[in-house]
Amino acid sequence: MTLETVSENRSFGGIQGVYRHKSQATGTDMTFAVYLPPDAQAGKVPVLWYLSGLTCTHENAMTKAGAQQFAAEAGIALVFPDTSPRGEGVANDDAYDLGQGAGFYVNATQDPWAPHFRMWDYVVEELPALVCDNFPVDAQAQGITGHSMGGHGALTIAMTHPDRYRSVSAFAPIANPSDSDWGRKQLTAYLGEDRASWAPHDSTLLMAQRGYPGEVLIDQGASDQFLDLLKPETLAQAMMARRQPGWFRMQPGYDHSYFFVNSFIGDHVFWHAERLA
Repeated sequence: MTLETVSENRSFGGIQGVYRHKSQATGTDMTFAVYLPPDAQAGKVPVLWYLSGLTCTHENAMTKAGAQQFAAEAGIALVFPDTSPRGEGVANDDAYDLGQGAGFYVNATQDPWAPHFRMWDYVVEELPALVCDNFPVDAQAQGITGHSMGGHGALTIAMTHPDRYRSVSAFAPIANPSDSDWGRKQLTAYLGEDRASWAPHDSTLLMAQRGYPGEVLIDQGASDQFLDLLKPETLAQAMMARRQPGWFRMQPGYDHSYFFVNSFIGDHVFWHAERLA
């Protein structure tokens, strides 16, 4: 698969790159970013996937989260995928929370989304294979995290593939999309009316059914303006009910913005690095 280099910049002794390729999963060109720490010059390093939220591209967390300096210190690579397919002929919606920029990390089965919106396959299968083939990262040492819609994706993917992701964390995840306006609308559009098809993409339901074999780290701003949509209490209750090892931290005064993510990204990078070592 041909990989086009869009840009590469020196950052904290490593390289922050942006790349483009033709995706078989989505049938479109896809752009993603990879940060390689200085340690990658000497051999393969662990890799942390960061899934972004609604309206974002690969660029938001790459430029706003401030993760590179911590990744450089911890010796861990970062990958920032896009949040949806894009381009001419790709279905879209006028609303910010459906269509391009709002893929919800699912494989759509309904028209007009099904031909291109296969973000689960893209993030779980295609892009990891591409990254592992083209960059010095260790396929046996993968962790996953994300913010908001990306936190939803990170948790559902890790609980579905715990053998592949040795660590998982999330920032303000959409915790119970089956019972939220950030979820019911999108899951109906992408997957149809059958709520049984939604369950594999609901962190609260997955936590109740299977949990995660390792520890889970979740940070949630206590002053988040979207708490009623995120429903963190449902996931916290599911974690307590199954006695899931980990931490669910309500951070006083923090909202949903990247100022919140930026404040705790170092904790998350080092937390993953410890478990991927």
